[in-house]
Amino acid sequence: MRRALGEVFARPEYRWVERRHPLQWLTNLWDRAVDWLNSLSGHHPIAFKLLIGALLLVMVALLVHVGYVVWRIVRPAAGAAGAAGAAPGAAARVLDARSHLARAEALARAGRYAEALGHRFLAVVLELEQADAVRFHASKTPAEYVGEVRLDDDGRTTFAALVARLYRHLFGAVPCDEADYRAFGATAQEVTRHVVPA
Repeated sequence: MRRALGEVFARPEYRWVERRHPLQWLTNLWDRAVDWLNSLSGHHPIAFKLLIGALLLVMVALLVHVGYVVWRIVRPAAGAAGAAGAAPGAAARVLDARSHLARAEALARAGRYAEALGHRFLAVVLELEQADAVRFHASKTPAEYVGEVRLDDDGRTTFAALVARLYRHLFGAVPCDEADYRAFGATAQEVTRHVVPA
């Protein structure tokens, strides 16, 4: 009998060794926090109620903050959809090629040529959209327009070079001076002459 019991209890399932898992410290921390709260409610009920009230206020503040952030994220999309459905010219007033050209020139006069390139590029894209050569969307990158713009071969090559120059100055931190800005503008004017009819 003793030998049979020894064999049975020698099996791995009867080894009662405490196993450690990686998140044991978190379980222990939770147990200590619950014990502390229980002792606080028993010994100091007013302090416990004040703590619960403060935690509820923090939770309400967090929920209000999350709601505000979600509202700020969703509001521009809802505003754009409302503007597009409200009046046919509302989106055109916001996304106007002439206003981007004027902004680019103002930035160039201020010596901020790299920023001016961005507005000059937006003006070109909006001019191409007016010519029905591309579809503008604020979330598209300049490189995405290269693949979908309807231009002849020379125009597509020129447009790709324009995007490469834009990336070089805006993201590659290559300095941009007035000569670079004027050359960019001259190249941008050439692009709209290569639109392929639909």
